[in-house]
Formats: sequence, structure tokens, C-alpha cells
Amino acid sequence: MHRALFASIEDLLADPAVSEGLARLDDRADEMIETTLAWSRINSGSRENGGLARMAEGLKAAFSSLGPVETVSLGASRRVTAAGAMEEVFHPPALRVRQRPDAPVQVALTGHFDTVFPASHPFQNPILRPDGVLHGPGVADMKGGLVVMQAALEMFETLPFKDRLGFEVLLSPDEEIGSPASAPFLAELGHRAHVGMTYEPGLPDGGLVDARKGSAIFALILKGRSAHVGRAFDEGRNAVLAGAQAALALSALNGQRDGVTVNIGAIEGGGPVNVVPDIAVVRFNVRAPDEEAAAWSLAEVNKIVADMAALDGIAAALNGGFTRPPKPLTPAQKRLVDWTGNLARGLGQVVRFAPSGGVCEGNNLAAAGCPNIDTLGPCGGALHSEDEFAIAASFAPRAQLSFLMLAAFASGLHDVRELRS
Repeated sequence: MHRALFASIEDLLADPAVSEGLARLDDRADEMIETTLAWSRINSGSRENGGLARMAEGLKAAFSSLGPVETVSLGASRRVTAAGAMEEVFHPPALRVRQRPDAPVQVALTGHFDTVFPASHPFQNPILRPDGVLHGPGVADMKGGLVVMQAALEMFETLPFKDRLGFEVLLSPDEEIGSPASAPFLAELGHRAHVGMTYEPGLPDGGLVDARKGSAIFALILKGRSAHVGRAFDEGRNAVLAGAQAALALSALNGQRDGVTVNIGAIEGGGPVNVVPDIAVVRFNVRAPDEEAAAWSLAEVNKIVADMAALDGIAAALNGGFTRPPKPLTPAQKRLVDWTGNLARGLGQVVRFAPSGGVCEGNNLAAAGCPNIDTLGPCGGALHSEDEFAIAASFAPRAQLSFLMLAAFASGLHDVRELRS
């Protein structure tokens, strides 16, 4: 890369183009809030293909100011049905914008436009409350984040030294269900980029996440033998009972290793009470703070599966794994965290960093070797609930922080190439 254009954050902030960009972002606060409310009115639950298509059209219009918006076809994913069979699930396309792929510095920016709320859910109508809080589906997670990303990138494109940095934006329709179809594209993007920026909401107090646990999603299929409970009860092998035993054994892993949690989400199976049920599916989630803990968790889960398979007349099969690997605070990640904190302080923003048990696309980028900051969206909370909110006053400062990060990376003030060396 060329030599750094600025010697300090103060020099960067004093640059006329940078200072003007920061001021213009401040002026766009109301516009960002209105766009977030408009996008929140579009139901785009992860399984609502019609709503996802409408949301994609809005995003194409907004992001076209940055360059051609490419439609990326996603492959089908597979899931276990309640009957214990495998089915293919098809997903709407993702969207991608590439700018200057040959520039010396490459930045990956990711976000998702699906929410956890289906069209049948009563939580549909966003509002801006008198206290300056947006309340609505996706206002924080992450339609507000997409608005912040777009505004920051659009302002970055006004800088005279923009050509020193290329970026690739990937907007996915399946993040809230674990990115089953977009994960390969996130991995490819993470391999190509020097640094990542993801737009999950910041914490209500302005905090950012520095490290994350990994998350595994499993479906344990148990097959027994059906029988009439009156005439041939002893001939039956109860899969639901085996599922209950498996669930108790899995839950007993909690507390055995620091930071590892196992949550039983559902036990599906059974039917008429006069029939011994022959199918059960146990769905569960495992969280682990690092790769060693993840390996331990998987080994313990496999032991329990083997124990279930050893029961008389019961067959057991495990599907799933760590779709979001752990994102530890590596030296490269720590350096990026320090840079981001210093830039925030240069803007007069005091931010704290803390680890999170939650997961996001930042886990996927980190697994591909790409250090990233993944809570650059507006500040908010009560995610995945009818109380979800975003703080209106945080939109402009968050866009300013992203804009300044991009300016620092492009100018060489923070040489992000070192993070991958």
C-alpha cells in the first residue's frame, strides 16, 4: 500500500473531505430513520419469500448508488422434518455490490434482510415513539443496520482517496436461521477481505462486541418401533421416551465446562396415546466460547447419541453442527478493536467492548480468517421479541463511525493488511 496519508486520527478528522462527510451524515439522521421505518413495514421473515423479494427490491434501489447490485443465487439447504426425514429448503437470492476489487485494501461488509417475525406474527407496525425510540420488527436487527451501512458507504465514495480501498457488500436472506445457504458465500468473502464490518445492532449503551461464542444447531432423530399399546405394548420401542432421555442427558452437560451451554429447543414426535410412537426428533443448540470447548461439546454430544443408539430397538442419527464457529479475541481481532475504539473516541464517542454469547455473520468471517467488528448498526435491544427497539439518536453517530473506519483503512492510517499477515 502507498504510504499513509495521515499521521494521526486528528489529522484525518481535520481533512476537509472527511469533516464534510461527517457533517453530511449528521444531516441525514432523519432520512435514515424514515428509511428504517419504511423497511420495517415490509415483513421479511426468513421463510416469507414474497416479503424477502419486496425487501430485496428496496435494497437494490438503495444500494445501486454504490455500484451495480448483483443477484446471487443461493443453493438449497437441508433440514430434518418432524417425521425424521430430510427435505430440501430453497432460499431467495442474496445481493452483492462490488467496488474496486483490485484496490490494495479490501473490506467485506455484511448484513441480512430477514427477520425472525413471520407474516402471521402480530408484531408488524413500526413507530417512532416520542422518546426518540424506534419500535418495530427489524428496526435494530438489522434493517436499521443496513441503512447505516449504506449511508456510510455512500459518503465514503465522496472521498478523494477512495480508490485506495475496495469493498464487497453481501446482503443475505437467511441469517436469522443460521445462514444455511449463504454460509459458503460468507466464507469466500472472508477469505478475500483484509477486514470485515457487519451491522448487527450495537448495545443500548453504545457498546460493541469484540468476541463471540460459537453456535451449533442439531437435530437428533430417534427411531423406535410402533405398536398397539393394548395388544402389543411390549413389542413397541418408544422413540419419544428415548428423546426425553436424550434431552435430559444433553441438558446435563450444562455446567460441566466453562462457557458451554446446551438448550433443548423442541422434542417432536408422537401421536395417538394408544400407539407406541416410533419417531422423535430432538432439536437443540450448543454454544461454546472457543474451538477446544466446541470440540469437547461435540464429543460429549456424540457419546449421548451412541448411548441412545445402544438402547434396545432404538436407532439414533445426529444431524447438524457448528454453523457459526467461535469468534475468539485473537491478537488481530484485539488490534482491530483497539483501532475502532480510538476512532470512536476521536468522534467523541465513548464505547466499551464486551464478549457476547450471541452469534452472527461475524463468526463466519472470523472463521475464514477475517478480523471484523460486527455490531456497527444502531444501538438497540430486546432483539427477537415484540419489544425490539432502536435508538434514533444513534443512527448518525454509527454511520459516522463506519465512515471514519473506512477512511482510516483507505488512507493507511490503520493498515488492515497487517491483520492478515
